[in-house]
Parts: sequence; C-alpha cells; structure tokens
Amino acid sequence: MVLGDVNARARAYAALGDPSRLAIIDLLAHADLASGELAAQLELPTNLVAHHLGVLEQAGLVTRHRSEGDGRRSYVQRTPACDRLLGATPLPRPARVAFVCSQNSARSQLAESYWRSISDIPALSAGTRPARRVHPGAVSVARRHGLDLTHATPKLARDVLTGDELLIAVCDRAYEDVDGPLLHWSIPDPAVKEDPHAFDAAFDNITQRIDRLASSLEGEPR
Repeated sequence: MVLGDVNARARAYAALGDPSRLAIIDLLAHADLASGELAAQLELPTNLVAHHLGVLEQAGLVTRHRSEGDGRRSYVQRTPACDRLLGATPLPRPARVAFVCSQNSARSQLAESYWRSISDIPALSAGTRPARRVHPGAVSVARRHGLDLTHATPKLARDVLTGDELLIAVCDRAYEDVDGPLLHWSIPDPAVKEDPHAFDAAFDNITQRIDRLASSLEGEPR
C-alpha cells in the first residue's frame, strides 16, 4: 500500500472501520501474534478472526508467515504501510530491555547493540539454547553500521534475566520456548539463509522495530 494512493488509503480506512479489526491492529502494534492468540485475547471465534485477517491483508495492513519453530503456526504482523498510517500505542518506560533468541548469536545480539546506541534504557540479550560464539555474519553487519560485536558472547536466558525487563523474543523458537509475558518479533533467522544479504535484512528489520518501540515508550525522547 502506497500512502500517497488515495484509493489504497480509502481501502485501509474502510478495513479499519470494524471495531474488531481495529482491535487486532492495536494488538499487533508491538508484537507478532498467531491467529489463535488474537482470537483468545479478543474472545472471538477463530473463523471470525480469520475473516477479519483476510480483510486486513487485502487492505495491505497485515501479512502472515509460517513459524520457523512450530510449523503449525503462522504469525500475523503489521505491514510498514500500516505502521506509517497508524503509528504505535504508548508503552510504559521499562527498567531495562532484554532481547532473546534461540542461540543469542545474531538477532538478539544485534538488537541489544543497536538499542544501546539509541536509548539510555539498559539492555541485554540472551538465548534459550546459546551458541558457542556470535555468528560472523552478525559481527560483520554490525561493523558496517558502526556497532561492535567482536567481544560479545552468547548467554543463557535463565542466567541473566531477572524478571524486571521488557522481554522481547526476536525469533519464533524463543517465543515458543519462553514462558511468561513477552513481546514477539518474528524475524527470520539470517544464519540459515543462503542469501548473502540475509544479515542486512535482519538488521534492517530489527532496527526499524526498535526505532518504533523506542519512540512509543513514555518518557523517551522523540
């Protein structure tokens, strides 16, 4: 959807005219969720949620893709056009932020490093099954963007999390492994891609989401 296209914007606003569809978009402001999770939070039948998602998808407001962990799940996320159109709802400023992925070797490390460069809220990263080292692809893409991961090491989540963090799972497997309240960003694993630009794509995805989250935190500079 191109925001300058009057017809596209009209379709988007028409899709958002239903209260349930607007509620779905609000729930997706900071997290990617499965359709069953949306149905449970909104107390709606799953077939009705499926209908609403179809309307939102046709309007260019959401996309869906299969989980890299539990292949029976598909996660719904807002499109960049939706974010530009609506922005994000405010969140309370947390004591600190924690980014978790399965191996703590790429996505969560990049997220922690970038977060530290744009916010004074303390940040850390960890993994549910930490690798032995940070992936060289993550080190390289960080260096290209002025960040340094040369001395970063993967850590086990239960060893470093204290429970006072705004916890964000940046991969599907970690989200499906971790119990308790957390946000979910369904970011594809660049380490399993044959595309040489996969780490750049992951970095761009992460930084866009972090910029949006940071701008929505109460008390953070805009």
